[in-house]
Amino acid sequence: AMVAAAEAVTAARRGSRSSRAGDLLLDGLAVLITEGYAAGAPLLKHALDVFRDKDVSLEEGLGWLPLACQVCGDVWDDQSWSVLSARLIELARNSGALSALSAALASGVAVQLLAGDPAQAALLVQQATAVARATGHGGEHYGPLLLAAWGGRDREAGQLITAATTELAARGEGQWLTTAAWAAAVLHNGLSQYDEALAAAEQASAYPGDRAPASWSLAELIEAAVRTGQPGRAAAALDRLSEATCAAGTDWALGIEARCRALLSEGDAAEHGYMAAMDRLGRTQVRVELARAYLLYGEWLRRENRRADARQQLRAAHQMLAAMRVEGFAERARLELLATGETVRKRTAETTVELTPQETRIALLAVDGHTNPEISARLFLSPRTVEWHLRKVFTKLGISSRRELPMALPDLERAALPA
Repeated sequence: AMVAAAEAVTAARRGSRSSRAGDLLLDGLAVLITEGYAAGAPLLKHALDVFRDKDVSLEEGLGWLPLACQVCGDVWDDQSWSVLSARLIELARNSGALSALSAALASGVAVQLLAGDPAQAALLVQQATAVARATGHGGEHYGPLLLAAWGGRDREAGQLITAATTELAARGEGQWLTTAAWAAAVLHNGLSQYDEALAAAEQASAYPGDRAPASWSLAELIEAAVRTGQPGRAAAALDRLSEATCAAGTDWALGIEARCRALLSEGDAAEHGYMAAMDRLGRTQVRVELARAYLLYGEWLRRENRRADARQQLRAAHQMLAAMRVEGFAERARLELLATGETVRKRTAETTVELTPQETRIALLAVDGHTNPEISARLFLSPRTVEWHLRKVFTKLGISSRRELPMALPDLERAALPA
């Protein structure tokens, strides 16, 4: 049915030359479905550029931006996704359009998680859950599920994935099922449960029509297949992945492909692959994937018995992943560091993990030198509320003044805050 509809759109629009962003988006999707990813991706990227560069009306924004945000993930365009997601959230909030706000917040959660800002993602999850309940549209599982999976919280994520899968299957929502399976693959790779990660990634990548999460899952599949000694399955997945990443051509796409290719390579080829991955991902907003590249490179260096080099990469990976609250992968980095002979204190409830997302955000802004009035303006809170939150932060961290905050919070905690 989808292919038939796409063919009808293509036929109806053949010969027309509309430059309206929405029409360009439809054209690109129709070509993607009928002629394949390589033909459709450049058209979709052009459509996203038009959306980014023009001021859209309220009606056009609410009508087209939810689809545009989805397409950003399909063509690995993190820059457009960040801009358009923020724009959609603002439009939907200001106009009180709750159904659009629900989709906008869900998109924003994924953007913030990939950018390594779990505090902001958690705030959006709270709002998305409230909107989902108010509209009765469901979707309450989506944000908490992604937060728990990337956070490496096995039991919580497992319960949410099971609940979401049951509900989504009953409603026939295939793409969300694929997203849940992708989240499960990420969770298990972070926890070094590679057999489970492989099974989830195979399920998530089985339906290419589900686009973004199906594509992203191929990277999880490759990592899990390599770690379970099945390079053949990884190589087949890499062929599928590279078709999409080459057509997308973004630093995010090519960085992930380089990282995956390095996993299947040896010697200089592997090293060059990891270096290329870190170089490309370092130019993107998907900071969590950059941190994972450091981790994989460090793991490879340790297996090559290059302990000093491995330690340097693993230390960077651990600091970044811990600051981003990506606890499963952070623990993987910590255990690898132990194997190089370096002792790393395990994060406990006494550290900033105990802070709520709002407290973390306020503490980070305070560390960066913002006054209480500045923080209150930035977070839309009253100065009294900011002061109350900071007092709670001081109590939890066992300190008595702002001057002590930088020592109580590791320097790299600031990486969790967007520029």
